[in-house]
Amino acid sequence: MAEIGTDILKAKTLLENGELVGIPTETVYGLAGNALNVASVAKIFEVKDRPFFDPLIIHVADISSIGAYVENIPPLATKLAMAFWPGPLTLVLPRKKNIPDLVTSGIDTVGIRSPAHTLTNRLLRELSFPLAAPSANPFGYISPTKASHVNDQLGEKIQYILDGGECKVGIESTIVGFENNLPKIYRMGGLSIEEIESVVGKTDVHLHSSSNPKAPGQLQSHYSPKKKLVLGDLKKLINIYGSNHVGVLAFNELQNGLKPNHQRVLSPTGDLIVAAQNLFSYLRELDQLNVEIILAEEVPEVGLGRAINDRLRRASAEIGR
Repeated sequence: MAEIGTDILKAKTLLENGELVGIPTETVYGLAGNALNVASVAKIFEVKDRPFFDPLIIHVADISSIGAYVENIPPLATKLAMAFWPGPLTLVLPRKKNIPDLVTSGIDTVGIRSPAHTLTNRLLRELSFPLAAPSANPFGYISPTKASHVNDQLGEKIQYILDGGECKVGIESTIVGFENNLPKIYRMGGLSIEEIESVVGKTDVHLHSSSNPKAPGQLQSHYSPKKKLVLGDLKKLINIYGSNHVGVLAFNELQNGLKPNHQRVLSPTGDLIVAAQNLFSYLRELDQLNVEIILAEEVPEVGLGRAINDRLRRASAEIGR
């Protein structure tokens, strides 16, 4: 298994030598490699078993770093970066030629962000290159929010995991691209639509792409547990599937007639921020129980609830299973 620790110098040395390192961010843990090194990027795809048509996000220390990797920054992109970086926001911008085709799956834009995690931000400031870092899990599976999650899934394939504690946001970054210099949301995430629109005004939303995605996280089936997940009204689903061999992911209250240890409640107080923090960890816990199926319900479709529901819908999609 991988070594887990907080040694930035060790992580830096491994990355400079072309190796991969698990890194913490405020959203989820990433599987990081030198974004300018094609061999390192290829290792990311190999370790994750990720299809090459699904592009990667690159990570930089701050807004002053992005000019080295993108051709131009629309004014509204600058406003968003100034408002929310470091933070759970990825901007899709025209890339410079120093970004390998493998990072972007051959398209002429690159997703770029500055993560809001002290340990990883310090690491990025020590490096002379950006980090390509998709979520540190086998492709399509539940994203990791703790160093132990990374070790459980990829520990035999990488040497080191930088331990930054549990992720504070718990779901991936929101991805915003620009068409005719106007913002368009490609993936909902840790930054709500309302927060984005408070800075740039009304935005369009374009989320799913079954092939040839414009940004990471656009595939219709994704973030899935190994067990089948069914999304709907919990009481009706329990009547259909029974209560003996099911796990339940509820928003804010336990369901009657089921074993409490076979249930997870995202937020007893109905707090969507807490629900987002718990989503992937609880899905992972339910997936490890002795149950045959996982039943889940949507949360209120407001704020971060949109991103939570987006993950649940993709996790329950049959495509690609």
